[in-house]
Amino acid sequence: MFTHLKNIETAFQQNKKIVALVILSSAAVMIAAIWFAYHAYQQANARVYVMANGKVIEALAADRRENIPVEARDHIRMFHQYFFTLDPDEKVIDEHIGKALYLADESARNQYNGLKEKNFYNNVISGNISQQIQVDSIRLDMDQYPYHFTCYVLEKLIRSTSTIHKVLVTEGYLRNVGRSDNNPHGFLIEKWETVANRDTNINQP
Repeated sequence: MFTHLKNIETAFQQNKKIVALVILSSAAVMIAAIWFAYHAYQQANARVYVMANGKVIEALAADRRENIPVEARDHIRMFHQYFFTLDPDEKVIDEHIGKALYLADESARNQYNGLKEKNFYNNVISGNISQQIQVDSIRLDMDQYPYHFTCYVLEKLIRSTSTIHKVLVTEGYLRNVGRSDNNPHGFLIEKWETVANRDTNINQP
């Protein structure tokens, strides 16, 4: 009888061990499944698809702090492209200036109003002048906020009779603002001014 009870007790202990092992194994499998699912979710979120020229391009998402200098320089470049790329067409000028003014504060609007009062844009239209620019380099100080920048631009004014090459230097500050369709980088140019704007040469046709 005692042997029978002892066998029952041994079997009961073995069952307890088996049940405990099953529970621990299930918990380990569940934790592993949760970890792999979370890892897969993080990888999926790191994939960004960008539409460019009708093609879908995969990009990798990253912490904004890693991209601040890149985004800041592109913001400055976009602003100068919009503000200074002109054609002898009032609608084109208004469209470009409108886009530029979303990227800067009233200092840019003041420069625009000053050029307008001097009939600069009317002269561009009446003289059939096209103005093209190329941003040569951008110096950006990320050690202090708002971020100070100096932008060096190569400018080309194309007339029917000549082409004028100029060097343009501007400076200002960048501060953070909310992103929007009109301001995708989330920066605003402040205290923007022209430091230098000089001719380099004139090419006759």
